[in-house]
Amino acid sequence: MRVLIVDDERLARLELRRLLAAHPEVQVVGEAANAIEGRQAIDEMAPDLVLLDVQMPGGSGFDLLATLERVPAVIFTTAFDQYAIRAFDVSALDYLLKPIEPARLAAALQKFRNEPETARDKPLQAAPDGKVFIKDGDRCWFVAMEQIVLFESEGNYTRVYFDRNRPLLLRSLNQLEARLDPERFLRVSRRQIVNLDFVVDIAPAPAGGMVLTLKDEIKVPMSRRRAAQFKQLNGL
Repeated sequence: MRVLIVDDERLARLELRRLLAAHPEVQVVGEAANAIEGRQAIDEMAPDLVLLDVQMPGGSGFDLLATLERVPAVIFTTAFDQYAIRAFDVSALDYLLKPIEPARLAAALQKFRNEPETARDKPLQAAPDGKVFIKDGDRCWFVAMEQIVLFESEGNYTRVYFDRNRPLLLRSLNQLEARLDPERFLRVSRRQIVNLDFVVDIAPAPAGGMVLTLKDEIKVPMSRRRAAQFKQLNGL
């Protein structure tokens, strides 16, 4: 188990190393003292698990996650318990309040061991059932790719439709398209990419186009050219 520690306090990092030493299967691959260093370490070291402080100078742990292309498993560590609900809202593995108790750390590590491997750190193009982290205002989510119904372009942002939520992701539709599983996600227009698993109805439209109805009665028009591609892909 490759673990990265991200915390702005040197003594907190030393204490985590001491506690992790009791777990022989854990390899601490590195440390970072802020969000910028944390992102660089994650990109370079590809840890399985990150022990991540919430409040750090220059950017919070949530800010760090929002910049990542690859989202590892995360256990939040902080002295500020008001972040607990928010941490669980983003579906972190666990939330450890400082000073961290050995038994609580052991339980959190066990949660990681119990997590399906497909839900761990995976690039979008390699794991359609992986997760993407979204931070929109004060709300944050880890979203499994199979839960996403629709991506819709809004300039340099993309609106993500899932479970009746509609947050904005700071990535363009073109950036996302290059990383999505083409067997599950289809670009149906300049502005939209749909999850084919959520198509519930297909209707013809003028000039040879089509209209897809997705989950929650979301209507998505498709141009004639895109409709022809869709029919070919689905053997229609």
